[in-house]
Amino acid sequence: MRNWLDEMDYLSLGRRVRLHRLMYEHGPGNGHMLLLPIDQGLEHGPADFIPNPPSGDPDFQFRLALEGGFSGIALHLGLAQKYATKYAGTVPIILKLNGRTTIPPESYPISPMTASVEDAVRIGADAVGYTLFVGSPRQYDDFNQFRKVKADADRYGMPVIMWAYPRGQAVDAKGGRDSLFAVDYAARVANELGADAVKISMPAEDPKTKSLQPKPYDTLKLSYEKSVRKVIKSAGKTLVLFSGGGKISDEELLRKASVCLEEGAAGLIFGRNIWQREWNDALAMARALKDLMGA
Repeated sequence: MRNWLDEMDYLSLGRRVRLHRLMYEHGPGNGHMLLLPIDQGLEHGPADFIPNPPSGDPDFQFRLALEGGFSGIALHLGLAQKYATKYAGTVPIILKLNGRTTIPPESYPISPMTASVEDAVRIGADAVGYTLFVGSPRQYDDFNQFRKVKADADRYGMPVIMWAYPRGQAVDAKGGRDSLFAVDYAARVANELGADAVKISMPAEDPKTKSLQPKPYDTLKLSYEKSVRKVIKSAGKTLVLFSGGGKISDEELLRKASVCLEEGAAGLIFGRNIWQREWNDALAMARALKDLMGA
């Protein structure tokens, strides 16, 4: 069994302890992380809960994280304060520190701060999450905002998971947010800026926009497996957590998840592909994902 923490020899004691809880004491428990995000209510709005109305109550996701054996739940401060009390100590929390709505245009995206690392310590979180828009025209502000978060996280011994999202007009003009160029770049940015883990999309090449990607990506002909491997290599010592994105078929979801894990991903962070299902179906999918992880 691979021990990622042994490879992360730069970790302070506090960050190592907290990551150990997420990777070995909850969820699959074998070094992999299976995280359940519920930040979509802010990022996308209530529409995401319409396919499964009970999921609009955050208690649905907390119960799912507990009974489904997830490594932790990722959410914003208000939901943590209002719904986490009865799950204290049983469902680890990843506190999202910034966020935005989809109402303004995405051409100049940045996510303002909604909480602090100190808030994360106060509520007993085991990690913090930060959304950074790779390639945004506002990356100067984004990088500076993240630098302060990283400094606080280092001081408090708190692991940082970066939601590395390629966004903005320049990204769209260079092949799109899910292109290998964009996802690969996002993985490297997370490593360069000091994130302990990175949440990134599975790379998805579109033949129609392939030629728009910068060289040599415009001519690279890699299988899905090799594309995933390349992204993980670019992340270096940063743990890679692949997201599921929008809801897709079960067969496609499990196939892609299996490849990601086989190529060396440290885990998965799936939200809508889990909680947009009825209860028993959601538990069954959680079990299937954990089986892929050898749990």
